[in-house]
Amino acid sequence: MKVSLIIPAYNEEKTIGDVIYVAQNNPFVDEIVVVNDGSTDKTPLIAKKMGVNLINLGENKGKGYALYEGVKNSIGDIVIFLDADLIDLKTYHITELIRPIIEEEYLTTCGIFEKGRFATDLSHKLTPFLSGQRAMIRSLWENFKYDPEIRYGFEITLSDYFWRNKIKVKYVVLEGVTQLMKEEKIGTKEGRKSRIKMYKDIARSIFKIAKDKF
Repeated sequence: MKVSLIIPAYNEEKTIGDVIYVAQNNPFVDEIVVVNDGSTDKTPLIAKKMGVNLINLGENKGKGYALYEGVKNSIGDIVIFLDADLIDLKTYHITELIRPIIEEEYLTTCGIFEKGRFATDLSHKLTPFLSGQRAMIRSLWENFKYDPEIRYGFEITLSDYFWRNKIKVKYVVLEGVTQLMKEEKIGTKEGRKSRIKMYKDIARSIFKIAKDKF
């Protein structure tokens, strides 16, 4: 089975190179697709220099749209989604994401942070279904109907699709992995604004899901 690893990235010049490097050194990954979601920093230059399949979006479209474009331009029977801001990712973490699909006949997995640092560990402990580290068989993704304009609400919408269709998700511990916080990327003030926007998008997605159900 071919494995495609897709990385949506928006202004992630601090970490994108390390994530790509780890992915390139995993023996099971057949291709890496980086979707540059309208970055204004060196993110696309770093990705291009490292020789991955680079897709450039002219403007920031959001994570759901970027992943849609990534899968559309990939060949894998299994697709892996990784955030571009991961820290201390190792090659074996990627292997652990796809192992249950290959060996245990799961259709999808979800990576959970542990023993990285308190803030991100706590977030994943409380809301593991919001993790962006995923793997799934391609047909599962292709049957997922969603609004490509969904931005921060993407993960909760994907998780709801699994819940509604009784698709069992294998949660995989990614020990030692963490990621940059928004405040670390763009400063405390702008980071807080971005975080509030994220929470609002997630809340809107939850409200839409509840409305569709009832």
